[in-house]
Amino acid sequence: MAAFTAKDVAALREKTGCGMMDCKKALTDAEGNMEKAIDLLREKGLAAATKKAGRIAAEGVAFACTNDDNTAGVVIEVNAETDFVAKNAEFQNFVKICADTVMQENPADLDALLACKAAGTDMTVEALVQDKVLTIGENIKIRRFVRYEGVVATYIHGGGRIGVLVKFDTTPEIAAKEEFKAYAKDICMQVAAANPGYLNEASVPADVIEHERKILTEQVINEGKPAQIAEKIVNGKMGKYYKENCLVDQLFVKDGDYTVAKYTDKIGKDLGGKIEIVSFVRYEKGEGLEKKSDNFADEVASMIK
Repeated sequence: MAAFTAKDVAALREKTGCGMMDCKKALTDAEGNMEKAIDLLREKGLAAATKKAGRIAAEGVAFACTNDDNTAGVVIEVNAETDFVAKNAEFQNFVKICADTVMQENPADLDALLACKAAGTDMTVEALVQDKVLTIGENIKIRRFVRYEGVVATYIHGGGRIGVLVKFDTTPEIAAKEEFKAYAKDICMQVAAANPGYLNEASVPADVIEHERKILTEQVINEGKPAQIAEKIVNGKMGKYYKENCLVDQLFVKDGDYTVAKYTDKIGKDLGGKIEIVSFVRYEKGEGLEKKSDNFADEVASMIK
C-alpha cells in the first residue's frame, strides 16, 4: 500500500475540501505524494487547491502600521498557542513593540530583529520574547515581517486575523490628499478580502504558469474536449486565472465596473497625476501552520487500514 497515514488524508481533506474517499484515492494514486495528490484532485475538478491550501492553522496576531507621515510601513505576524492569549492586552502590546522595532531598526531578517533593542525598552527583542513566555505562560514566536519605505498604507482585519501592507508610487502631493488615503485603504481592503497571489500577470513565476496550464489542460481533456481545441480553452481559463489571482486584474470589490488597475488610473487622473501599485503583503495569522487539534485523523484511520 502507498506510504501515507490517516493524518495525511486529514491534511489533504483540510487543504482541498474534498471528501475523505477522494483524498484517500488521490494519495493512493500519487503514492503518498501530497502535492501530486492535490494536482490529481484538481485535474478531476474536485479541488480549488490554490485558494484553500493556506487555511488558518494557529493562533496569534497579524499586525500592520505606518509611521506618522506614511513614508514607511510594517506588517508582522506573531504567534501564540491560544486565541485567548492573542486577545490579551499584554500580548498585543508586545506585538506593537515588535512592529515599532522593525520600523525603527529595519532589521534584515528574524535573527537580526531578535538581536535588536526592543523599542521603548532596555531589552533585546529575544530577551523580551523570553520574558513574555514566562509571564504570559505560552510559547510565543515572531514568525515573519516585512517593512516598506515610500508611499504606504496598511489595514488590519478582524482584530488581527489579517494584516495588509501596500506600497504605491505617486507624488507626495497626491499622497497627502484625503482622497488618496481613502483609495489606499480601499486597496488594502481589496487585498484582505480577495487574497490575490500576485501583483500582476508579469509577476506570476514561469513555473507556476506552466504548472497551472498543465492542470487546466488535464481538466479540459478529462471533460472530453477535443485535443485540437484544448489549447484555446486553456488560454481562456488562464485569463480567468489572472483575473482571480492578480491584484491589478481583479474586479474592484467596491465597484465591479472597474478592475483594480482601471480604478487606480481613474483616481490618479481625478487627483491630477498618476498612481501605481508597486507591491503588497498580506499576512493571515497561522496561515500554513498546523494547529493543535482533536484526533480528527482517528475518524479516518479505519479507512487507511
